Amino acid sequence: MRTDTSWGTLPAREHLPVEVTDAPVLDVTIPVYNEEQDLEPCVRRLHDHLARTFPYTFRITIADNASTDRTPDVAAWLDASIPEVRSYRLEEKGRGRALRTVWSHSDSPVLAYMDVDLSTDLNALLPLVAPLISGHSDLAIGSRLARSSRVVRGTKREFISRAYNLILKSSLSARFSDAQCGFKAIRGDVAQRLLPMVEDTGWFFDTEMLVLAERAGLRIHEVPVDWVDDPNSTVHIVRTATEDLKGVWRVGRALAVGALPLDRLARPFGDDPRDRRINGVPRGLARQLVGFCVVGALSTLFYLALYSLFRTMAGPQLANAAALLVSAVANTAANRRLTFGVQGREGAVRHQAQGLVVFAVGLALTSGSLAALDAASSSPAHSTELAVLIAANLASTVLRFLLLRAWVFPERRNASTEGDTSSSTTSTDGTTATHIDAHGDAALYTRNAR
Repeated sequence: MRTDTSWGTLPAREHLPVEVTDAPVLDVTIPVYNEEQDLEPCVRRLHDHLARTFPYTFRITIADNASTDRTPDVAAWLDASIPEVRSYRLEEKGRGRALRTVWSHSDSPVLAYMDVDLSTDLNALLPLVAPLISGHSDLAIGSRLARSSRVVRGTKREFISRAYNLILKSSLSARFSDAQCGFKAIRGDVAQRLLPMVEDTGWFFDTEMLVLAERAGLRIHEVPVDWVDDPNSTVHIVRTATEDLKGVWRVGRALAVGALPLDRLARPFGDDPRDRRINGVPRGLARQLVGFCVVGALSTLFYLALYSLFRTMAGPQLANAAALLVSAVANTAANRRLTFGVQGREGAVRHQAQGLVVFAVGLALTSGSLAALDAASSSPAHSTELAVLIAANLASTVLRFLLLRAWVFPERRNASTEGDTSSSTTSTDGTTATHIDAHGDAALYTRNAR
């Protein structure tokens, strides 16, 4: 994963202004490859629907993925004949590459895409983008797996879709219900930050985008849709599934090691009601206390299980020290990532070393408690030992949290930095332009003249 982009935090979500601007509010992209038969009916039907029902200005963008038939000619003709339609020609295939190129150059505040077959009922388009226009959500997706959705498709595709989403939920902890429905939208300001972090250029593109957005805490709105399968779809199911599984492995590994700077997608403090200041409580303390308590409870259970295991092989002091050492390393790692939101490997060794000092404090308290118990009773019961250890751990919890918060993981004061990660030249006279994205890759495309 390439993460060489430097950004500040996202601005707070706001309702888009109602006044008329030069840029259309909505830009709907239709990625196509060899769709000379279906392209014109699709675009005209979509244009008619938007013209009749959509209350804001709009644009339809055709993204041609290196088609080898007459698709480029049809796209150019639609571009020239319909004012709200424009077309791009990409010399490399890949739905993800097409969406990233077009969205990166769009000046619209709301960006959407849909498949050329229009399998999704267009009545869901306004509910899809409304939460983005209002400022309520960052991304929106159509879901064929929602309870109120109505879907017509074969058993094979139904099984594949549900199996794929089950894989995402079990491996990447995804909470959205339908990753591959070709009916999605994103706010333009979010796309500027999120797209450079998405590496895939094919069918896994939108899944990767959703996973990263969800992990960064962005709000994803789901819309139940009516959807009819296209029996003439040219998607190669086996090859697509294989590439998707490779993408799941790549993204999961990057998330596991903290290689993705998801903090650049963070909203400013106060945008999330859970972050709002509580009178008398320092900023962020409430959330950190909840995370610390959850991690502490799990660590205590882990510690007690280890102590019981080690106690069968050694005396109480040695068993306590070994169990506390192992659980302390796990506790520091969990608090580092979950409670205090530190990502990546930078400083991990130092944090573990400081965590061991905190561990020494806990060791002194628990060992002292065991020594006192041994002095009071020559052969205490195992249940008594556990009770004393629990009390000692509870006594050291407050001190441990204060040390972690103030010394090991002090509040980071990151200055907001703004950096440009792409340079582009948009041609409006039918010439070729080159877009250099955050991956350092050149996406060659042509903007057709009117």
